[in-house]
Amino acid sequence: MKPIRNVLITGGAGYVGTLLTPQLLELGYNVLVYDTMYYGCELKPQDRLKIVQGDIRDTKFLKENLWGIDAVISLGCISNDAGYELNEDLSKTINYDCFEPMVKAAKEQGVHRFIYASSSSVYGVSDAPEVTEEHPLKPVSLYNEYKGKCEPLLFKHADDSFTCVTIRPATLCGYSPRQRLDLSVNILTNHAVNNGKIVVFGGSQQRPNLHVQDMCDLYKLLLTLEDEKIQGETFNAGYENQSIDDIALEVKKVVEEEFPDRAPIEIEHTPTNDIRSYRITSTKIQQKLGFTPKRNIGDAVRDLCKAFKEGKLPNSMTDEGYHNVKVLKSKGIM
Repeated sequence: MKPIRNVLITGGAGYVGTLLTPQLLELGYNVLVYDTMYYGCELKPQDRLKIVQGDIRDTKFLKENLWGIDAVISLGCISNDAGYELNEDLSKTINYDCFEPMVKAAKEQGVHRFIYASSSSVYGVSDAPEVTEEHPLKPVSLYNEYKGKCEPLLFKHADDSFTCVTIRPATLCGYSPRQRLDLSVNILTNHAVNNGKIVVFGGSQQRPNLHVQDMCDLYKLLLTLEDEKIQGETFNAGYENQSIDDIALEVKKVVEEEFPDRAPIEIEHTPTNDIRSYRITSTKIQQKLGFTPKRNIGDAVRDLCKAFKEGKLPNSMTDEGYHNVKVLKSKGIM
């Protein structure tokens, strides 16, 4: 395995990247964050950090920034179904059309490890008790479909000099400096804390969840493992599979503990057309890589409650900056 010192993160100014980047710097890596900055940038200039405003569709410019890079962590994309549906053609250019050119550019510039963030949503709807990596992909949206279609485009370029691995993360939750409040656990927590009420759309849908810090811990691990452990592999990465109803009950419990003056938190149900429902098993990543998440949904809710208490999430009910779709619409990007 060649040593990895220089890491480029596409989408590095986003929800995961702003939490991950400082931790990589603390570990001694040199980090280049490559991001369109659609959502701003919470990262501050410092030693061994280079911040580049760039679009992954601009392959020529991206390739220039890939010179000297050892590993790419590919996070940049239109990141959920709602965002994708705002402008399907534009989203396809970002999430699919430019992906293989980016992979080829990385390989041509001597990058020797490429880590791709796919999504566990590629499984769509499944009533299987445990969805493994071999489960058929049954996407219910174009976002899911193109996330899955990028995976083989990456692996076709894998060879002895270019190690490729795909992660299918569960829905992330918890606090980050570039906070998102458009993810299920985070949405419910925001409303419980600031509205005293949780509105559950549907409720029976099963969803896998993963704390955003566990996601960062996994990316850090993937930079250290021997090539043969991850070459050509796809791994689910999740922790708790919960129904939306069960998530709401956990959020209610924790928020009432953290903010006793706001108890009781009301839970209200309303119909939904969001049919996504699946459970994933992450046994493979535990057995092959030794990765086990350390934080649960309750921990994510407590982290968010702490951030609210410390004033880190001002105007959380009204500020569009916490919602990817609203930002894209307000800027006329989608």
